[in-house]
Amino acid sequence: MSKKAALIDAIVGTNRGLLATELQKQVILAAIANLEDFNPTPHPVEASNLLDGNWRLLYTTSKALLNLDGLPLCKLGQIYQCIRVDTASVYNIAEIYGLPYLSGLVSVAAKFEPVSGRRVQVKFERSIIGLQRLIEYNSPVTFIQQIEAGRKFPAIDFAIKSDKQQGWLDITYIDNDLRIGRGNEGSVFVLTKT
Repeated sequence: MSKKAALIDAIVGTNRGLLATELQKQVILAAIANLEDFNPTPHPVEASNLLDGNWRLLYTTSKALLNLDGLPLCKLGQIYQCIRVDTASVYNIAEIYGLPYLSGLVSVAAKFEPVSGRRVQVKFERSIIGLQRLIEYNSPVTFIQQIEAGRKFPAIDFAIKSDKQQGWLDITYIDNDLRIGRGNEGSVFVLTKT
């Protein structure tokens, strides 16, 4: 079994980390470290053809993301990170599902700036939190197009002071369909290209 297949196999059934046992977490982190040692892209930040696009989260240790599942009467749906290299923009979108007509969305728009061959500085600029039906959300792509067109949504939609809300992300592995990142708060992210 390849190192990549071993990682994917270890992640299966963990619901992005929500259901992972302590043993599974250790196995997954070991599989991540094994794969990172064989990163085929020495300078991930410069590989814009690989980086650009829509990514779906397979696994994370981020408490901020996993805690979204703890909202009353809600379950965490898909989580996307959509990168637009040409505008140095990144969009994090978490779909929340609950009672009928109460499906929600938690999203953050940010700008990124390369600081090394594998690290980007991220400055958060805007947060949009609301009901999918009021936002008229049907996919990350159309939602991002509306954000980029300057649409103000019928939701909690506010600017973020980027001097206070920023962080960094190291891209430690990237190929045609898999990306691994490590954030400034110690979180690990494994994503697949959609």
